[in-house]
Amino acid sequence: MPALPRLSLVIPAFNEVATIQRTLRAIRAYLEPRGFEYELIVSADGTDGTREAAAALVSELPVKVLGEPQRRGKGKGVREGMLTATGDIVGFLDADYKVAIDEIEKVLPWFDQGFDVVIGSRKAAGAAMNAKRPWYRKLGSSGFALLMRPLVGLRGIGDTQCGFKFFRAAVARDLFSRQRIDGYMFDVEVLSLAVRSGYKVKEIGVSWQDDGDTRLKLVSGNWKNLKDLFRIRFGRTNKAA
Repeated sequence: MPALPRLSLVIPAFNEVATIQRTLRAIRAYLEPRGFEYELIVSADGTDGTREAAAALVSELPVKVLGEPQRRGKGKGVREGMLTATGDIVGFLDADYKVAIDEIEKVLPWFDQGFDVVIGSRKAAGAAMNAKRPWYRKLGSSGFALLMRPLVGLRGIGDTQCGFKFFRAAVARDLFSRQRIDGYMFDVEVLSLAVRSGYKVKEIGVSWQDDGDTRLKLVSGNWKNLKDLFRIRFGRTNKAA
């Protein structure tokens, strides 16, 4: 049996004071009995106490905490965490735990088969959606995909936005050192960079639990995302407006 890789897990968190400690302990409860060496990097902007709640577990868990009082964007938080990581395999998962860490068992074998990036998907074979999304979110998701794929060249990827993505360490450093989008479209930018760089990307179905919470504002948020897609397409990936 091959040795287990050392994992670095970046957990972006915004207004997650009620869930962050539960999520971190759930990750530990799964990884430690299985012999994983790991580090947790919480990237938490805001003033609701999420950063402080995560920092309170430093004596209990191998956790680092990053972030600022002002909200700077999920993309920026993930980028900082990924560039801080020291593991052999580096990934991120959301603080609300829509995808549980046990799905890592589906991820790791693909690195042994030569893939550089392995991403969770709600649309690939084997995916399970454990809650129904409102019709307007389904419609918005379908419309987004129709526009995004031809615009940025990701036709072969069914789900760019699932918050469960893993990278070889050197690949993560390369991609996130070049990634610039601070908002929600950072996933698209990273995958676009990976494909254009010739990295091998594998999309796998995961179990996903929708808690009904979304931080995206339907009008202003989608307009910002559209602008970021054009930045990705035409290479103008400085800070999102």
